[in-house]
Amino acid sequence: MNLNKVFIIGNLTRDVNLRSTPSGRSVADFGVATNRVWVDASGQKQQEVEFHNIVVWGKMAELCSQYLAKGRLVLVEGRIRTRTWQDSSNQKKFKTEIIAQNIQFGPRWGASSELKMPSEEEGEFGVNSVKEDLPILEEDEGEINPEEIPF
Repeated sequence: MNLNKVFIIGNLTRDVNLRSTPSGRSVADFGVATNRVWVDASGQKQQEVEFHNIVVWGKMAELCSQYLAKGRLVLVEGRIRTRTWQDSSNQKKFKTEIIAQNIQFGPRWGASSELKMPSEEEGEFGVNSVKEDLPILEEDEGEINPEEIPF
């Protein structure tokens, strides 16, 4: 079994670029930067930045264009894809992208650099969201019989 799954949390490095395919389907792309901080063997704090290209399709692309901007925090869940092509000088080019399957918007910052909490209508991440009742899981007081486990 193979798995191609990625989760990143970072800040947009550029505004969302929204366009449409000839068939009318929306597609957007933007960049996200993630940081890694560690202390090296000599005790010095080190940091490296990784830049990611994100591609989003459909209604999610339109929402990203509407609500995201350079600097905003975002969580992206998706899969990695590397495209190859020949440029005009016949050189082989590569581009690695994350094809987003789910995006969660981070909090918005107001003009005064204070964290702006989304309104109740906007939902947890600043976009209208559907609230659903989650089931309450109650602890079972009975013993677990290993023979009843289905695997």
